Amino acid sequence: MPGPEPLAAAGFAAAINVSRETIERLERYAALLIKWNKTVNLVGRSTIADLWRRHMLDSAQLFPYLPKSAGRLVDFGSGAGFPGLVLAIMGAPDVHLVEANARKCAFLREAARVTETAVTIHNARIETPTALKADVVTARALAPLSILLEYAEPYLTPNSICLFLKGTGVDEELTEIQKMWNIRENTYSSLSNPDGVIVRLEVLSHDSAG
Repeated sequence: MPGPEPLAAAGFAAAINVSRETIERLERYAALLIKWNKTVNLVGRSTIADLWRRHMLDSAQLFPYLPKSAGRLVDFGSGAGFPGLVLAIMGAPDVHLVEANARKCAFLREAARVTETAVTIHNARIETPTALKADVVTARALAPLSILLEYAEPYLTPNSICLFLKGTGVDEELTEIQKMWNIRENTYSSLSNPDGVIVRLEVLSHDSAG
């Protein structure tokens, strides 16, 4: 059974309420990504044909879940900028993109320049100790929830939330983290993928002994 028709910028705009200026900046971002992806492995080449659904919409759907009071967002394993750079273009404040691959960081710097977006790019491994604290931690298709929470813990304050884009198998991952973490969880259906889930977590405490 064939999948849905590829989503264009107009379809994205119909699904996500953003200004024309934001769409234009995202179009510049998309054009740059397509150009760079020919030589730098930013996203799977098979996903380029449906870039606006697979990457732009997938990332942008997190924006309504950002607390209005959020002052800093830290995006783990940003890669080509999903979801962190998209959220910054949409207006998320003080966005920090953490990416270990230097070539991907070079792309992120150029994408931030052409879209006129203020972000801080960290060419570093996620598990590197940091004094950075976040109101929101995001990640997409990076690691199981148990590992993501271990990565996130040093960045969290008592009021932080985590927003993770996940696919099938998320129920098992949620069951696993409940063995070691006292969390408040919510899950929401994805706008971009019928099998996708947005996981919103608040970490209340961590029982390191299990």
